[in-house]
Order: sequence, then structure tokens, then C-alpha cells
Amino acid sequence: MKLNQYLPVLIMTLAAIGTAAGMILLTSIIGPKKKFDDKMEPFECGVSPIANPKSRFSVRFYIIAMLFILFDIEAVFLFPWAAVYRSLGMFGFAEMLVFIVVLGVGLGYIWKKGALEWE
Repeated sequence: MKLNQYLPVLIMTLAAIGTAAGMILLTSIIGPKKKFDDKMEPFECGVSPIANPKSRFSVRFYIIAMLFILFDIEAVFLFPWAAVYRSLGMFGFAEMLVFIVVLGVGLGYIWKKGALEWE
């Protein structure tokens, strides 16, 4: 392999680094320098905070978030299966049917337990 093949990659990398460095440099030179108490708060970027950022969330919020991520990631497995569905034949269909049934049973279980209820 010749190193000439990597020249466009090197040019693009240098252009990206130059753009990022230029933006940081220009905002520090040209950007406004006015400071006031509301702007210097670490929350809401210049707007007075509506709530305390250190407040606690309910455990239900985290449970629902984890369940959403779990089922979302599992649903992603349907896309590659759909792309090669015809080449897998009936065996691939049966395997995906088992996968969907297991997901359905899991969803039914958490639904019956009340994990999806938001009160």
C-alpha cells in the first residue's frame, strides 16, 4: 500500500482539528465578555433555575429508563434479521419468533408487576 492513499484522510483530519481550534480561539477572542450572576450559574445558561439541580429523582424514573433502553436495544436486533430474512428461511423465522415471544413474556411480566406505572 502506498502512503498517498492516506493523504486525503490526513488532510481531512487536519481540517477538522483546525476548524475546532479556530472555533475555540475565535469564540474566546470575539465572544461577549459580560458576566452577571444569573449567567454564571451552572444550570439553565442565563435563565434563573426552575428547580434545584441536586434534587432526587424517583426510583421509578430509573427503572422505566432502564426498561426503555433494554427493549430499545432488543428491538435493534430486528433490523439485521429483516435485512437477511429471505436467506435465513424458515429456521430464521422460527428463531426470531422465539426471540419476540421471550420479549413479549418479559414485557408482560414487567407490565403485570406494575413497573410501567407512573404515579
